[in-house]
Amino acid sequence: MSTPTYDELASATPPYSSWEHFGRHDQLGTINFLTPERVAAAAALVRTGRRFGLDHPVTAFEPYPTGTRHPLVHTVFANNEWHRDDHVDSFYLQASSQIDALRHIGHPQHGFYNGLAPADNDGSSTTLGVHAWAEGGIAGRGVLLDVPRHFERLGLPYDASATIPIDARMLDEIAESQRVAFRGGDMLLLRTGWAEQYLAKSPAERAATPWRRSPGLAQREEILRWLWDHEIALVAADNLAVEADPVIDSDFRSAADAPPARGVDHSGMLHRPLIALLGMALGELWRLDELADACDADGVYDFLLTCKPLNLPGGVGSPPNAIAIR
Repeated sequence: MSTPTYDELASATPPYSSWEHFGRHDQLGTINFLTPERVAAAAALVRTGRRFGLDHPVTAFEPYPTGTRHPLVHTVFANNEWHRDDHVDSFYLQASSQIDALRHIGHPQHGFYNGLAPADNDGSSTTLGVHAWAEGGIAGRGVLLDVPRHFERLGLPYDASATIPIDARMLDEIAESQRVAFRGGDMLLLRTGWAEQYLAKSPAERAATPWRRSPGLAQREEILRWLWDHEIALVAADNLAVEADPVIDSDFRSAADAPPARGVDHSGMLHRPLIALLGMALGELWRLDELADACDADGVYDFLLTCKPLNLPGGVGSPPNAIAIR
């Protein structure tokens, strides 16, 4: 089945959605782009056997910058001298490196992915849960685009704690400078350097840091077009939202938007059309610095990438358990 272009999705219901293309009962979204043939081809990218874990510790970002997720409590206990067991409490599945399930964010006009209504996306439902990806796991070709090094090559100043919208032309420029081409069904890893500079701060310095300042994808329709037309199966970054923070100039604001009573205001964010309409898998706060160093050292920016979310029925998110193998 051929994939329509983003512009051809204008005639879909709702417009610019993948619901009809992937099927009205689909729960995988763009992970459908990872066909067996593409996964098999990605296995040939293993050249050295070096493995790079892409998850930060689950406690790395405590206290969580938004204040909406509380610290994890890990308890180790013993039933006898020669036994140990443990459990965790207050485990927020999106408090560190994470992948967002398709039930995570809905669209104010069209609902959650494939038309799931807010009333049906409750605690008793498992529809669109992260377990749908966990069942078979996620594997394929990963491609890293290194934003800080691109600025360095151009001799331009770069601040990983500043709001820098990355548009489609910049994505193309970085790919060209790294001599990588996209093949369809790729998983894009976008290094902004945000997590590196944030984790290097002391707790006091973190508390004084405006967390909603980060380089990331621009809130422009051209980004949706670029990701869809390249058949990107998953996009992950080392920042809080994949997209630039805060939203400065967006193609997606609605006159009906109003700030929520609590939590993050998603007005104008890419999250809404990316997840709810296109069904795209998003990863946030991934650990990309060591992988980026290795890619820069030998000039090879593609690799086999695996991701195995928790098999938690109905999970809204999960640590990605991601590994890049070069």
